Amino acid sequence: MLYLVPSPIGNLGDISFRAVAVLKEVDLILAEDTRTSSVLLKHYNIQKPLTPYHRHNEHKIVQHLVHQILEGKTMAVLTDAGTPGISDPAFLLVRACVENNIRVECLPGATAFVPALVNSGIPMNRFCFEGFLPLKKGRQTLFKKLAEEERTIVFYESPMRLVKTLDECILYFGEERRCSVSRELTKVFEENIRGSLKEVCDHFKEKSVKGEIVVVVAGK
Repeated sequence: MLYLVPSPIGNLGDISFRAVAVLKEVDLILAEDTRTSSVLLKHYNIQKPLTPYHRHNEHKIVQHLVHQILEGKTMAVLTDAGTPGISDPAFLLVRACVENNIRVECLPGATAFVPALVNSGIPMNRFCFEGFLPLKKGRQTLFKKLAEEERTIVFYESPMRLVKTLDECILYFGEERRCSVSRELTKVFEENIRGSLKEVCDHFKEKSVKGEIVVVVAGK
């Protein structure tokens, strides 16, 4: 069978007891980055074979992995941070397993956008998650569509593009739209900045931005 195992988004203590137990039991761990996963596995004294599984090789190795599982191997997908498949590789392998009647089980656990949404102070009963916004093709079209979105909007952004993206949000949504930016969640330098889009954008224009970022914007 195949397990999807969420990994901590920062603090190594945020992994579940069950996730540790599963990782100790499987035959093979598919790691988005074996160096990053090795730190987590060493911390919990987990000694299992690792093989790279990431967006650059997943198309090539999916059928090979499925064949191994059909022959009796149990595997776990472990991405660098958060739940496999959420803006991380996993979908192709899960789909292939489902098509081959292989049991797939996803453990509950860390996903960066959930704590960012919950602590934002913006309505969370209905929301849309956009992952990473397109860099060029379709970006303007998406912003125009999101400008009419009534649900809370959640997406990921890189430090180098954050200010530019907030400026675009102001252009399409208006500067008074409520916004929350969460940076480095669960880590030592966690930061949650809330306010209008203009206030939040001005805050980040005055500083050097680093780390993993989640942006939450109120709906129309």
